[in-house]
Amino acid sequence: MSKRAGEQASRFNRSPLGENVFVFDPSMNMAEIQALIDTIYSGQLFPENEFTQNRYALLFKPGVYHLDVKVGYYTHVMGLGISPEETVIVGAVRSVASQGGHVLCNFWRAAENITILPASDSVNTWAVSQASPLRRVYIKGDLKLFDGPSSGGFMANCRIDGTVYSGSQQQWLTRNSVFNKWIGGVWNMVYVGTINAPEENWPEKPYTAVAVTPEVREKPYWVFSGKELMLKIPGIKKNSCGVDWNGNHQERTLALKDFYIAKAAADNSKTINKALKKGKHILFTPGIYFLSESIRVFRPGTVIIGLGFPTLIPVNGNKVIEISDKDGITVAGLLIDAGKIPSETLMQVGEPGSKNDHESNPSFLFDLFFRVGGAREGNVSRCLTINSNDVYVDHIWIWRADHGNGVGWNKNRCANGLVVNGNDVTIYGLFNEHFQEYQTIWNGENGRVYFYQSEMPYDPPSVDEWKHGTTFGYASYKVADSVNVHHAWGLGIYNVFYDAPIVVDQAIETPPALEDSLYHKVIFWLNGNRESIVKSIINGKGGYVNASNRKAVMK
Repeated sequence: MSKRAGEQASRFNRSPLGENVFVFDPSMNMAEIQALIDTIYSGQLFPENEFTQNRYALLFKPGVYHLDVKVGYYTHVMGLGISPEETVIVGAVRSVASQGGHVLCNFWRAAENITILPASDSVNTWAVSQASPLRRVYIKGDLKLFDGPSSGGFMANCRIDGTVYSGSQQQWLTRNSVFNKWIGGVWNMVYVGTINAPEENWPEKPYTAVAVTPEVREKPYWVFSGKELMLKIPGIKKNSCGVDWNGNHQERTLALKDFYIAKAAADNSKTINKALKKGKHILFTPGIYFLSESIRVFRPGTVIIGLGFPTLIPVNGNKVIEISDKDGITVAGLLIDAGKIPSETLMQVGEPGSKNDHESNPSFLFDLFFRVGGAREGNVSRCLTINSNDVYVDHIWIWRADHGNGVGWNKNRCANGLVVNGNDVTIYGLFNEHFQEYQTIWNGENGRVYFYQSEMPYDPPSVDEWKHGTTFGYASYKVADSVNVHHAWGLGIYNVFYDAPIVVDQAIETPPALEDSLYHKVIFWLNGNRESIVKSIINGKGGYVNASNRKAVMK
């Protein structure tokens, strides 16, 4: 940011949240706000800024703004009203293609708790791929989810007055939302607790519609009340459908003074752990945090939340976050990178062998994004390990990078994206890609997954190097042989084997008795070596995919 732009920016960040958090109110000069937004956006574009270290949060106090809010990498846009209807952007809050004519790399951006009155043909464009959620957003018009090829996406607790046009979106999860109409769908479109969802007609149409969301808590959201920020933590709701903006589910409120405000330039593992021991919650402000030891969350009800895609990196082969097997812990809005020295896991929920019952007060993880390579050299055995019972995950992208810095079969090493050992774990929106063995391993009982998107690794060097025992390749989704009950809805698994004629026996492995408990499965041969093949969808059953038969589907 130029000196002049920095001087201009200083007028908007007079808050305790640090230099890259900008707080606006409607009395401010709109032209000056627009100029700042444009300056930030110009430094957050594809491809040169995909792995930039700059992170931003743009917070709008309740009121009406006439702005074109363009959203690039690591930019978090948020209204501060009790309801999204209290903060209105007349114009746009939009993500579009920059270079290349596609949005396949439009990652790591978000918009929350805001109303958009589109100024351009009554259409707001949010053209994104993974790790770019819309939450508590009200669009008084239509929503366009594409701008060239696209691979999203996630939307929850949103209302769209008009039509959603998904266009080229390969897959998408919509949870607890409402729209007038949905047009489009390529391979795997899943709707949970959503009003006016398209009618199921699988496999002729790529739609999976679950009428109600069995149990969920919406992501905590910030509000400006009086003269201070407060965090609202919605209560748990069961068998829900549509939006919930009224706080009717026993909301809990935390004042900003209840948080330790972490800043990358000043804080480290010791200062953060010291604050946790004093009973503080943690608010990570935008920045890059290098952590020499684990952040240890041991107190029931603790909230760890990020603004502006704060990025946490281990430097000593340590875990980044360790959560004790306690009730009601919340972790939200973090990007966690692997470090150069290999770690066992980046985030661990519950100690190994955890047995406690948390049914009455489960822990929730929201908008967590894990990355191995891409921004920097990174190595880890597995990214996320869930040992506790009764954990809910609401939107997660776990990515072994296929491009960027430190990328290669022997560079960004990681066997598995996710390992679930706990019972009664539920995930809404599991995106898990490119790992070197199973992408997902599920050992716990009574697991539920609503929407799964996975690309197998691009870069296995040979058939012989990517097999185990007599089995060719690794399934993306593995349910352990010991599991008796497991359900999943809407699974899309794709392959791009660039380097070798890889053979994979099946995309999904489960105990035979569970094959019919995974509903609506699709595999697709995207690209790569023309001799490569995935021989079946699940346990040797279902169609194959190769260069001449690119798609196979099962109910």
